[in-house]
Amino acid sequence: MFILLLTLAAATAADPRQDAGTRAAETFKRATHLEAKGDAAGALALLWEAAGLAPGDADIQNRLGEALERVGALDAAVNAYRLAVAARPGFARASNNLILALVKAGRGKEAVERARAEVAAAPDDPDRHFTLGLAQSEPDVDGAIASFRRVLAIAPRHALARYNLALVLKRADRMSEAIEELQRVLDVEPRAEAHYTLGVIHLHQGDVDRAAAALRAAIAAQPEYADAHYTLGAVLQARRDWTGAAAALRRAIALRPDLAGAHYTLARVLKAAGDEAAAQRHFTEAERLRERARNEQEARVWTSVGTVRLDSGDAAGALEPFRRATAVLDTYAPAHYQLGRALQRLGQADAARAAFARAQALNPSFVPPRLPH
Repeated sequence: MFILLLTLAAATAADPRQDAGTRAAETFKRATHLEAKGDAAGALALLWEAAGLAPGDADIQNRLGEALERVGALDAAVNAYRLAVAARPGFARASNNLILALVKAGRGKEAVERARAEVAAAPDDPDRHFTLGLAQSEPDVDGAIASFRRVLAIAPRHALARYNLALVLKRADRMSEAIEELQRVLDVEPRAEAHYTLGVIHLHQGDVDRAAAALRAAIAAQPEYADAHYTLGAVLQARRDWTGAAAALRRAIALRPDLAGAHYTLARVLKAAGDEAAAQRHFTEAERLRERARNEQEARVWTSVGTVRLDSGDAAGALEPFRRATAVLDTYAPAHYQLGRALQRLGQADAARAAFARAQALNPSFVPPRLPH
């Protein structure tokens, strides 16, 4: 009987951990489902929740980092990637993600150091040289060129390395070499982005005819390439082809209604064509979208700051950044959801219910957790 009681006690003690792990796995599964449906905001909230339930799960932390990086919360993404790498040191994807997020966050020196260490551990791995080249692209153009060429020496058909080599050469104003590399990319694979970059180079060189041809090739390869339609509209604007420019820009807007630059350029085209009323509508929409993007970015950053505090155990300290986020953009559902989590942990059940209800009203994917009545 004593042994049986010990066994039951051990099982009971293990239940909370098992329950947290199960709930984390279920939440993670729901998050990936929402990502597949295109609900990035709903997925991000669930990933935050899953990471809080299982902070040592490398897959969850890496996926959270990717979601945070997509919304521009780079410091929070770096923290998530660090946790993923710490939990599973050989996790190549998380390590690469960490290096590239460090670059985006302005920590290029640390990124290059980490990438060099990865290369030193496997000097014949082309992908590690590729990641090093990406890390060097901003602070060390010559180093990046050397790294990408090392990739191509090991793996001559590495199309991404050749494409990124072309981008670095373009940044270094070595346009003829960049064009040559882009043509080599296209000889291997008809990549839409290679056509697009050729179009941008030709546009900057003032060759609008070749720019238009390259951009149309990009669209043929990828008909829903919004940036290619947008840039083609700018090229046709330069040619004073108001009808063609307006058609290309409207297609870009149809694909990406939040593309503020396309609205602004279309407004200029319509104004040049004499349609003042339509031009003013698009000028107004462009400014509205720019303002919303600024507010949403600020709300994302404050929400990320609050979430880091919340998941580190400082629920009280998390309240201020969450409330700042909702003050900046009251329609940003993740901030309300995370505010609810913080209030729940502080025992403020009624306020938590209100925050969760607001989040779900804004985005039905934000299903609130069960709260005591």
